[in-house]
Amino acid sequence: MIAELGLAALWLAAALAGLQLIAGVQSVRQPDGPLASLARPAAVIQGVLAAFAFLMLLWLFAQTDLSVKLVAANSHSAKPMIFKLSGAWGNHEGSMLLWVTVMALAGGLIGYLERRLPEVTMQATLATQAFVGLGFYAFLLLSSNPFERLATPVAEGMGLNPLLQDIGLAFHPPTLYFGYVGLSVAFSFALGALLTRQVTPNFARAMRPWVLGAWIFLTLGITAGSYWAYYELGWGGWWFWDPVENASLMPWLAATALLHSVSVLAARDALRAWTIMLGVVAFSMSMMGTFLVRSGVLTSVHAFAVDPERGTFILVLLGIYIGGALTIFALRAGTVQEGERFTATSREGALVFNNVMLSAILAVVLVGTLYPLLTEAFGIRVSVGPPYFNPVAAIFTLPMLAVMAVGPLLRWRRDGAKRISKPAVFLTICVLLVAVLVTYLSNASLLAILGLAFAAALAVGSLLPLRGRNLLRTPLATWGMVTAHFGIAVALFGMASESAFSIEKLVAARPGDMTEVGPWKITLDGIEPVAGPNWTALQADLRASYKGGSAITLQPQSRTFWSPERETAESALAARWNGQLYAVMGSGIEDGRRQLRLWWKPFVPMIWFGGILVALGGFLSLIGRLTADLKRHYVRRRSAERREDAQV
Repeated sequence: MIAELGLAALWLAAALAGLQLIAGVQSVRQPDGPLASLARPAAVIQGVLAAFAFLMLLWLFAQTDLSVKLVAANSHSAKPMIFKLSGAWGNHEGSMLLWVTVMALAGGLIGYLERRLPEVTMQATLATQAFVGLGFYAFLLLSSNPFERLATPVAEGMGLNPLLQDIGLAFHPPTLYFGYVGLSVAFSFALGALLTRQVTPNFARAMRPWVLGAWIFLTLGITAGSYWAYYELGWGGWWFWDPVENASLMPWLAATALLHSVSVLAARDALRAWTIMLGVVAFSMSMMGTFLVRSGVLTSVHAFAVDPERGTFILVLLGIYIGGALTIFALRAGTVQEGERFTATSREGALVFNNVMLSAILAVVLVGTLYPLLTEAFGIRVSVGPPYFNPVAAIFTLPMLAVMAVGPLLRWRRDGAKRISKPAVFLTICVLLVAVLVTYLSNASLLAILGLAFAAALAVGSLLPLRGRNLLRTPLATWGMVTAHFGIAVALFGMASESAFSIEKLVAARPGDMTEVGPWKITLDGIEPVAGPNWTALQADLRASYKGGSAITLQPQSRTFWSPERETAESALAARWNGQLYAVMGSGIEDGRRQLRLWWKPFVPMIWFGGILVALGGFLSLIGRLTADLKRHYVRRRSAERREDAQV
């Protein structure tokens, strides 16, 4: 009965999305028509119904209802409850239902709260959101029904992929989906404003919180996913330029450019066409990621669908949404007024330059991701990895970092390079000194040296906007910018340090053997069997001491899951302020020795600490912007009340 209730709620939500679309389109044509008042309540009720459907799916997984096909294929009665629940979205159908649910809730929130835009623009926005939602409802109900029953219930479920049975992966996909759906809302706002020719600062202020929210969640999702891949997959790396990793990075790059553009439009009434175009591109990249992960064209632990029919369905949606949006933009872009002008040497000019660099990096990632798929379609296998992505992306990243360091020091609209010449020269000297120092002290690659040098300069440059300010009265939005830019410097420092200074050692050891890796001495004390809730493992007991200090214990494992059957390597980490010791246990050797792979990775935690700082900066900016908007709304309302009192 639970499955049938969820399916019924999903059908009703789809019907309300259709009503919302019709009402929105009709209201744009006839603002006083009979359907003008239906789009907002339809959006709200649709959000409630979609949330109810997803809650029913969670209930089915919590109860391990093995009469439901999705539960039988992705759960097991012996799994811990957290992984039973995460199994609801750790698969194709459930993840798409989560996507639709978050999208419907976002649309309902817009319909209930948003009152800043002209009503005709809001109706166009809600109609666009409903049009996007209808495609995903059709996909779920016609191709990927999450509530499908089995003719005969199975005795036991197959279980979730063991690599996904991790607390990090329990929260990583929903975080990314919040980001993707936030971009769908930005897309709806952009098309609504374009269709009604209302590309104004008020439109940007309404759109900005959604872009900021999406960007924050994407940042957290990518950071969490990178750390999960680092410690769970047992390969010692934090980013491999895997197509599925790129699928989340591309929307983040577009969202970063969109965030800066929409902020300029909201504050300075400039970059109108840029904002609309980036709103379309950002959602296009999230749709592209959806296609890559769920179409079956990729083989990855992240890739859920392997059915070509589903891939074709998503490809059709991709063509409709992206093709339609780009066509509308091409037809209507000429109607978007230019907005306020600015010189190249201004803060707007710096933001435009960095947006161009971000767009170029996005193009580099997109080409590198799609090219192997294209060649494989013609029977030629090509691998595109770090040797392509790292140097080519660096061509555009380094100039962007340089402008990012000095751009916030520029004035709006018009400025001169001479005024910021002193900090620019200081930062240039900083880059040169760090580059020379790293070159002298290490055998690091050129990219690692440049990464460390520019990280130092950006860290200093990010703090310069606070110079001469009363820190207690500095707006939260400014603190957010400073924190986010400083976080990028911290993350870049961690990335470059990991590349420049990491030490790796592969050994075959018996109990009692000691080995050294960097400043660590590591002794294998023994190997013992252990058991978990749905797995057994061999566990190595390692005693590690840093520069002769007191010893700590590391316990890497080689696990065997029994439903589904799979072996995984569970790494063990020892973190210090200046890096991490990383240990993985490999297979046994005939003479009784055991393989151990050990890394010393100086400052590698800075990668994820920097990602958290970037997201924190976005959060501070979001709170600051929302607070400022509320104050502005309060002042306007009080002014209106005073005028009414004066007239009386």
